[in-house]
Amino acid sequence: MVRLFSFTTALLMAVLALPAQAEEVKVPFQGRTVNANLNIADGKKLSDGVILMLHGTLAHKDMEIMRSLQDLMLERGFSNLAFNLGLAQNDRHGMVDCAAPHRHLDSNTVKEIAFWVAWLKEKGAGPITVLGHSRGGNQMARYVAASPDPAVKRAVLVAPGTWEKGAESRGYKKSYKKDLGPLLARAEILTLAGKGDTLMDDVDFVYCPKTTVAAATFVDYYKSNPDRDTPAVVDRAKVPVLVAAAANDQVSPKIATKMKSHTSANVRLVVIPDAGHFFRDLVAEDLADHIQQFISGGSS
Repeated sequence: MVRLFSFTTALLMAVLALPAQAEEVKVPFQGRTVNANLNIADGKKLSDGVILMLHGTLAHKDMEIMRSLQDLMLERGFSNLAFNLGLAQNDRHGMVDCAAPHRHLDSNTVKEIAFWVAWLKEKGAGPITVLGHSRGGNQMARYVAASPDPAVKRAVLVAPGTWEKGAESRGYKKSYKKDLGPLLARAEILTLAGKGDTLMDDVDFVYCPKTTVAAATFVDYYKSNPDRDTPAVVDRAKVPVLVAAAANDQVSPKIATKMKSHTSANVRLVVIPDAGHFFRDLVAEDLADHIQQFISGGSS
């Protein structure tokens, strides 16, 4: 009981001690408003450096792992900006509403990352570290494997996704007990005919059963795409990369094994014991420690 009280008290004190320089920023992007949490560490300025953070599939900046990483990195003196992907909605907050029509594109994310990097530079930000969790980790990997802004100095990929040939079809069959092929073929025909905005009703999509989705959106998420395999993508990374894998990851269970053949002087792998995909509770501290060491130039 004493130990529990001590831990709870320490956690409360840490929360109360968080820096006051935190705000939500809202800016226009592609005709809509997008938002982010801007957190400035005590005694620091944006010019001292910042971590740009991205959440996972259809998720948001205030989910448990993202809020935890924002706070833990602040405690360690690292300012950060955690943003919500717009996902074709205006001023989006919280998890994506499954019932709403889906018109967003996974492939648009790299442009959105670049937008926030440019926004940070405009505000005078110093060295930028990009960080992504789950699908966001793979999206950040794609960003640094392409043409990242010179202000981006490193990348942290937390439990990023992997891919294998046929993964989309197998995953769809497992989740929805039906074949992906006919739906994908229908969506591809519409998209190739210039009718990608056509809404398909009563379609199972990502985490959302029986929803409405644009044909181009369905194709974008389900077409075969080797770039969803993070271990292969990091081979092309233009900056140093830290891949943080969870030893007990049930969502992306192959990342640690696959990464072992993709490490190099530019790419590090750390496997965190007892961690699941969302790095809950005390393992989040271990994750934050490795990130701190990596950004500071020490061994992770």
